[in-house]
Amino acid sequence: MFGFFSSGLFLGWSLGANDASNVFGTAVASRMIRFRTAALYCSIFVILGAVISGAGASHTLGKLGDVNAVAGAFIVAFAAAMSVYLMTLARFPVSTSQAIVGAIIGWNMFSGSLTDMSSLTKIVSTWIICPLLAAGISMPLYLMTGVVVRRFGIHMFKLDALTRWSLLGAGIFGSYSLGANNIANVMGVFVPVAHLSDISLLGITFSGAQQLFLLGGIAIAIGVFTFSKRVMLTVGKGIFDLSPVMAAVVVWSHSIVLFLFSSVALESWLKEHGLPQFPLVPVSSSQAIVGAVIGIGLLKGGKSIRWKTVAGITSGWVTTPIIAALISLFSLFFLQNVFQQDTFRKVEYMLDNEAVARIEESGIDTKNLEPLLRQQLPNGVTFKKEMEKLLPLDEKSLDLVMEAAEIDNLEISPEALGEIKSQSMSRKQFKALTKLSGRVFSHRWQLAAALAEQSQEFQFKENEEHNARLNSLLNRLYNQFRQ
Repeated sequence: MFGFFSSGLFLGWSLGANDASNVFGTAVASRMIRFRTAALYCSIFVILGAVISGAGASHTLGKLGDVNAVAGAFIVAFAAAMSVYLMTLARFPVSTSQAIVGAIIGWNMFSGSLTDMSSLTKIVSTWIICPLLAAGISMPLYLMTGVVVRRFGIHMFKLDALTRWSLLGAGIFGSYSLGANNIANVMGVFVPVAHLSDISLLGITFSGAQQLFLLGGIAIAIGVFTFSKRVMLTVGKGIFDLSPVMAAVVVWSHSIVLFLFSSVALESWLKEHGLPQFPLVPVSSSQAIVGAVIGIGLLKGGKSIRWKTVAGITSGWVTTPIIAALISLFSLFFLQNVFQQDTFRKVEYMLDNEAVARIEESGIDTKNLEPLLRQQLPNGVTFKKEMEKLLPLDEKSLDLVMEAAEIDNLEISPEALGEIKSQSMSRKQFKALTKLSGRVFSHRWQLAAALAEQSQEFQFKENEEHNARLNSLLNRLYNQFRQ
């Protein structure tokens, strides 16, 4: 099992080698902070961000493609890591977010799984929004900084000291945000298939996902120390010559953007107050920093921006997901057919009586679906094609029908129940689960519904954190009871 994590660790190392440049590159390039100091702070806070706040963005990435075998997760992470590594050799600050998306799509194509277009659209939209938002933040922030400096008449030497502290603070904040947002790229595909039990240390409980995020965070830290300096100089000097004050503004802008797309608490607060929310998705740290640098450059007239370098970086953003998808497809074929490894668990679909009843409860007329009744179809792509011939549906209705028809044979056997640690869930949840001993379910939603009937703690609520924890628990139970 742990051998398969090696590709995730490789991806973490690649991310550290590439994306550390985005939080401390301008500070190191402007010689305001030494590389070793930057690497130390970056490593500490990227690990903290990954373990404490890494769960938020990982859920959206998981919806994009349900990688359901550990060997498949190994290849997805390997393909993303290899594409990032190749770009790092070329000294381009590429996006690990784009790399992992391309690799997951490659897995979807190979396994016949559907790519969730809603999640894909949400993620791809951030590839445009992220640099624009970073530029939009850096420009007024730089103007405000200039006003403060002039208003208070800050002396050059004092300004230099304040700028150093600002760069350090921005780097620390950026490192935490990088770990929180981008750890999903590194270890997100392993969370559904790793089956790690919760562990307690010094009174603190670490979930299986947090254990994976810790491993990934350590791998990122190693990448920071061993290979990030060369890319730091490309970001810090290659696009636009930044003064130390400009560098501080750029890193703060970048860090704010990453935080906006990874904070569960912020999303909940915005939702409670009826305000628009930022999607919790792993955004590109590289795009954020480049957007912020260009924003400052445009504010200065745009003539000194090295557009050739920008074009080279942008071309890397376009080619990275394509390269990752191709590497993923080729590697999956090789591992499956040469080494006889199961790179995906076959998921079949069938409209049985229970599935039809669930669909009708939602108000969807199933009369046109009669030709598909009790036909067992080999994968999601085939089922969707056959269904759309009979009944075109909007995206939300399609998701409901797909969920209802997905087959997943689950048996709550006493033996499997005995292997579950009661401390991994509340007392009420464990009691509700034991009441289902001996029952068999053909669909995952049936088990979830049965548990919800037994206990309110298995019911979804208008609370993102509660729903995320419940989804994680249900996924562990599906894996535990699958036949």
